[in-house]
Amino acid sequence: MAFSDTIAELQSIDAEDFKRIGTAPIALRIFLVIVGAAAVIGAMYWYIVLPQFDKLATVERKEIELRRTFDSEQAKAANRTAYVEQLAEMKKTFNVMLRQLPNKTDIESLLVDLSQTSVASGLEVEYFKPESEVPREFYAEYPIRISVTGQYHQFGQFVSGLAALPRIVTLSGIDIKNAEKPNTPGGDPRNQTGRLKMDLMATTYRYIDEDE
Repeated sequence: MAFSDTIAELQSIDAEDFKRIGTAPIALRIFLVIVGAAAVIGAMYWYIVLPQFDKLATVERKEIELRRTFDSEQAKAANRTAYVEQLAEMKKTFNVMLRQLPNKTDIESLLVDLSQTSVASGLEVEYFKPESEVPREFYAEYPIRISVTGQYHQFGQFVSGLAALPRIVTLSGIDIKNAEKPNTPGGDPRNQTGRLKMDLMATTYRYIDEDE
């Protein structure tokens, strides 16, 4: 059958031919088979193949995440020995630093050191008042409110003396103001020598024993 004959048969198809599909022209039957096969293939692609592509994309993303997790864990495992050694060194250093904090028995001697440092600097102590201890996680803060009078350079000597103490002492709330009184007849001439007053909070620390 020539191609032109097939085209002619397709053009001659009418509705009655679909009712008599068994006896329909061969061109119609071939056409219907092709259309049916295309419909089946299209349905299979849409409902079976396409969802598999979505699943494949999901699995590929999951694979990438797993590879990243694996690489991260592998790097940690490879450096585990170094991490353990570093942690041990940090604990050792921390314990050494912790022991630099005074315990209960050292606090009293430290208070004496603070008082003696102020006197050695030539300062006059207005008051020296320990505050209530403030407990923290593994250490306690012991604030001391101090007020002294003297010359500016004596304040510098006092701060340098505190820095030289074997224990940790921090200073905060420093307030320096003029301590002179107005020049009045018969007044004390010592009040006219440029004296200053310094108020501050000196905080020392002690470590908390395990039994506390």
